[in-house]
This record gives sequence, structure tokens and C-alpha cells, in this order.
Amino acid sequence: MLDNPLLPLRDQITSLDKTLLEIIAKRRELSAQVVQAKIAANIPVRDIAREHALIKTLINQGKQYHLDDLFIKRLYQIIIEDSVLLQRKILQEKVNNDTIITAKIAFLGPKGSYSHSAARRYASAHFEQMIEAGCQTFKDIFEQVEKGFVDYGILPIENSSSGSINEVYDLLQKTNLYIIGELSLPIDHCILAMPNSKLSEIDTVYSHPQPFQQCSHFLEKFPQWKIVYCDSTSSAMETVVKLNQPNIAAIGNKDGGELYGLQMLEHNFANQKENITRFIILSRKPVEVSSQIPAKTTILLKTGQHAGALVDALMVLRQHHIIMTKLESRPIHGNPWEEMFYIDLQGNIDSLDMQLALKELSSITLFLKVLGCYPSDSITAVI
Repeated sequence: MLDNPLLPLRDQITSLDKTLLEIIAKRRELSAQVVQAKIAANIPVRDIAREHALIKTLINQGKQYHLDDLFIKRLYQIIIEDSVLLQRKILQEKVNNDTIITAKIAFLGPKGSYSHSAARRYASAHFEQMIEAGCQTFKDIFEQVEKGFVDYGILPIENSSSGSINEVYDLLQKTNLYIIGELSLPIDHCILAMPNSKLSEIDTVYSHPQPFQQCSHFLEKFPQWKIVYCDSTSSAMETVVKLNQPNIAAIGNKDGGELYGLQMLEHNFANQKENITRFIILSRKPVEVSSQIPAKTTILLKTGQHAGALVDALMVLRQHHIIMTKLESRPIHGNPWEEMFYIDLQGNIDSLDMQLALKELSSITLFLKVLGCYPSDSITAVI
């Protein structure tokens, strides 16, 4: 039997991969030291000009090694993003005087749901260990946090394809919880079925209502399919496994499909190719956001019903140079024809402009509540 000529080459690659990991870890250690200097000098975490110059230099250096420009750019965009997240975490721990090792997080559905993936991603950036708590409904998540059974709850609030998730907005009207973070998760819907199934054999599809809404154009190609709604995408996958029939499928994510041993028959078929869901993180206590990182403040207000009442409120924001990134209205239950307005604002609640704007808004609105001030999830890639 001849020796495999690939083995020594693979051993060399494995050794280089180990060295790369060691170098990346050392780079992260230096990033942690850099943020301490930034804290002392009170300068922002991001230095876009330096990041541009760094990538430009690396691209030029890469030419002598015949490395592709785009490859280097993508690689260092990921490395820079990791560095920014690490420095932001250190800043937030210092400002809030709080280092949390283990956190219990509630999310929608059993393991394998999109909310489960979002919870794991958030936890990996903030804690060393996560205790998972799957819930059947959005209301259950609120109650789990409110009663102290879990530390945090993570909920989808809007999707780039299907829009706002009204049930979550309605629950925010009635809670004393605070928004302490946000997370944007790219969504790649997949048709998941039992092994050896074929797309042509499918006649029944299970999923949460949101994926059906986000993939309506694709579903129009299969008018014979029976659509069955579930509490979550993960419960849909559980149902497919339980029924164990080649004609039944679920719409869910690839990671969840692998967790349940399902085969992916089709993917990336949402109405919008850039399909992103924004999640919010809820806690019983608010957080303070360092002035050295971008912040977002979410408020809830009710205006009078006279002409121009909402415009008056928005003019206050303009006068104080506050940028509005989201405006959502929802009916007030029990008060016909009356609405609450949810507004996302760029800026830290502790800034002078924000304080003056909120004070003025309080004087011209019937109700005003700050739902939370939290670090912005938007980390613009260097291009």
C-alpha cells in the first residue's frame, strides 16, 4: 500500500493553521491593551482613517506574496470587526463595573431556531458561558425575564424583508424591562427535509409565520404545498423529524437542520437576497453606554391628537441634531384610534443634546418613556 503523498503537506498546513491561531490570539491581546490606552485618553474605539490606511498597506504588501486584494480586504474586515467588538466589550464592562461570566438567556423556540442562533452569537461576544432557555412564545420570554427566571431575553424586532414584528412592539408597551443591546443576524432560509427526500416530493411545509411571509415569492412556485404554521422554525424541524415522512419539510436555518439531522433541499430564496433580522436584548436593569462607542436610544411616546402633534415631536429631534433611524406606530389596546410611537435614535442618552431633546419632548407629549440606551450593533466595514 503506497503512502498518501498528501499527508505530509496536510501536516504542514495543520501546523501553519495552529501558528495562525496563535498569532490572532496575540493580536487580540494587543487590542485589549490598546483599549486601555484609549480609555485613558478618552478617544473613540474606531479610527476609520487608520483602518483604511492599514488595509491599503496590507494589500500592497500582499502583492509580493501574490495574495488577492479582495481576500486581504475581507480577511482584515473580519479581524478589525473582532477587535472592535472586543474593545467595546472591555469598555462596557468598565463603565458598568460588571463582568458577567455566565448568563441565562431566553429565546423563541427549542434549539435550532433563528432566535437560538442569535442568542448564541450574542452570548459568545459577551459571556464565557450561556445557559439556554427556549420559550414557546414572545410573551413567555418577557415573563421569564420579568420574573427573574433568566437574565436576558432576545427577541426579533424587525426584518429587512417582512418588516416589523408587531407582537414584540405591543409587548414592549406593557413591560418594565429595558433594551440593553441589539444584534443583526443574516437570514438564509432553507427547505429542510428527512435524508433522501426530494424537493419534487414535498407537499407539506412547516414553519413560523415570518419565514412564510419573507419567502412568499418562492412559495408561489409551489401552489400545491400545504402551509402549516408553528411556534418557531425549530419546532417545525422537530415536527418533520417526528413525522419522518419524505413528503414533509420545514423552513429553517442550516445550522438548525444539521442539529436535527435534516437534509437541505434548497436555500437562499427569500424575497430579498439581503435578508437580515434585527434582534433586541432585554434585561431587568438598564446599562450605561460608554461615550467612546456609538450608542442608540429607543423611546416610546404618545402625542396629543391635534394636527401636527407628531411633527412637533420630530422637530424637537431635528432642532437638537438627533438622527432618527426608526419610527414605528402601534395601536394602544383599549384606546381605539390612539397610537404609541416607537422611535430609535442615534446617540447616547447621557449626551447633552439627547438630554435636552428628551426634556423638551416630555413637555409637549402625553407620555414619554425611555425603553433603553445601548451600544449600536452597526459596525461599518472598512471599504
